Amino acid sequence: MIHLFRTKLVDSAAIMIRLQSLTLQRGPQRLLEDAELTLHAGHKAGLIGANGAGKSSLFALLRGELTPDAGDCLLPADWRIAHIRQEVDTLERLAVDYVLDGDERLREVQSSLA
Repeated sequence: MIHLFRTKLVDSAAIMIRLQSLTLQRGPQRLLEDAELTLHAGHKAGLIGANGAGKSSLFALLRGELTPDAGDCLLPADWRIAHIRQEVDTLERLAVDYVLDGDERLREVQSSLA
C-alpha cells in the first residue's frame, strides 16, 4: 500500500487534486482502497511506498493513463502534467541523477569527496 502525506505551505481555496472514495487495483493487487485526498494550490505533497506499492500507477492515474476501479480522481480541466520516466534506455544516467543535479551543495560535496 502506498502512503500519501502532505504539507500545507500557503492558504488557498483552489483545489488541484481530489481523490474521492478512490480504489485503484492493478491485477490482483489493490493499491488504493476508498482513498480520500484533497490537495490545494500551493501545497506540496510527498508520496512514499515500497517497490510495487503503486506510486507509478497513481501518477499514471493522474496523467489519465489509468482509470480508477471505483471513486473519482478530480483535476482541473486545463491542467497539464509533465513527467520523465525513472529509467530512460537512451540515457546513461537515471532520471534521479538529473534531479539531484539541481542540488548544487550536494554536487559540491560529492566533487570534494571524489
